[in-house]
Formats: sequence, structure tokens, C-alpha cells
Amino acid sequence: MSIHQLSVSHDERQDRLLWRLNTLEGQEFQFWFTRRMLTRLLPALNQSLLKLHASAPGLAASDTISLQMLRDFQRENLMANADFKTPFAAGAKGNPLGQEPLLVTDAHLSLDEQGGMGLVLEQKIGDQCKSCQLNLSADLVEGLLLLTQQALQNADWALPAIEGVHSEASDPDGATSATGQAYKH
Repeated sequence: MSIHQLSVSHDERQDRLLWRLNTLEGQEFQFWFTRRMLTRLLPALNQSLLKLHASAPGLAASDTISLQMLRDFQRENLMANADFKTPFAAGAKGNPLGQEPLLVTDAHLSLDEQGGMGLVLEQKIGDQCKSCQLNLSADLVEGLLLLTQQALQNADWALPAIEGVHSEASDPDGATSATGQAYKH
């Protein structure tokens, strides 16, 4: 699956953020995120991006300040080249997860050797579990974080800015490894 378009919006009635991802194949994936889930997931996504940058071939500096500067530079480059004028194309050919967005109750992060991030989003209700595995490039994660930050301003949830949580993030057990992290609602 190759992601073609991203959209993040706040639904005031649901008081949730909606991530919408369109693929080049014409499918749409929709995910609901609660404030509680994003409070746990956003710092981990941010920290994982720093680890992706640290593992980039040819990178000489691996300290947090240098990595954050590199990430800021890459974010500015992404912003300069991103298309914010084309509206998100609703009405995809297919919705593999169903017509209703997946309410994310659990998320699992992993980093791969090719410089990408695996993100498994799950909806667990009772004994039933629906899930979706996304394989995202660093640029796609940056785009999702940027759009999420913009939607959070509309939501007025008083979450810390994504840029401010990069070095303090850790998983609930206190470990800082991004491989195998899990976040539950």
C-alpha cells in the first residue's frame, strides 16, 4: 500500500481526531484517536523519528540536539515541498477497514532496517480485535505529526506541542527503545 494523501481533522461532536489516509490504489483508511491515545502515542512517534534520523546512513552526529536540528531542517524541506492546496479526495474506491473509522485502542511501533516505521493500529472491543499495519517513511510520519499538531490546535486539548516532547518520551515501562513499543488506551 502506497499512501498518496493524508488528512487529520478534529470532530467536535466526537471530540476525537480523525486520520484519513488515501492510497495510490484508491483505498481509504480511517482512524479515530482519542486525547488519551494521542497523549501516549505522539511522544513515541516523535522519539521514533529521531531514532530513524540517527540511523540514517552517513550521519555523523548522533546527539539529541544535532538530531533535532536535522529533523527541523527536514521538516522545513517537507513543508516547502508539500501540497497543502489540493483538497483531500473523499470517496475512495474502497474502505478495507469498513465504513466506520477504526477507534484506535492500542498502537505498536517498530523501526525497520530500511529507515521506515511500522505502526500497527488496533481496535479492541471485548474479544474482537481489528487492526491495520502501516509501513511509513519518515516523511509520511512527519506529515502526519504536522497535520495532527494543526488539528490539535482546533481541538484545544492542551497537549504539549510535538516539537517539545522529543527527548522526554519513554514507554510506560521507562524503556526508551522504539522497537516493540506498545501504547494502549
